[in-house]
Amino acid sequence: MSRTDWRRRLGRSWWLLLGLMLGPLLLCDLLAGKAEHGALALPLFIAGLLAMFPSLLLFRQYKRALVATERALGSDAELDAWQQLASRHRKALVGAALPAWIAALAVFAGLEAVPQLLLLSASLVLLLLYRIPRQLA
Repeated sequence: MSRTDWRRRLGRSWWLLLGLMLGPLLLCDLLAGKAEHGALALPLFIAGLLAMFPSLLLFRQYKRALVATERALGSDAELDAWQQLASRHRKALVGAALPAWIAALAVFAGLEAVPQLLLLSASLVLLLLYRIPRQLA
């Protein structure tokens, strides 16, 4: 597989997870609509905020794999480096989507629109960190 193919594959997985991150929240908003404000709304919002912190470890691992891939370009270890980067990228994307998925669950507990948007924007910002840089082309 060429570098361009790897970049394309990783880019597609990024867009796929973006859709998988936005979809459940929009679907839950349509289904739950005007759910009553429950006692679990605030704890779920706090859990969504705390779900951002595992992304710190995942980001560190992703950056190490990114640097290792850049160093391995043109060598025999390039294929292994791309595979390692793809694995770390996948895990990091799932970790970045956690706050939005918790917001989708919290809709049924009556979480208001503003906290939903805060958790969604936190996930979007985290997701933007995992774009594949152009230097790997």
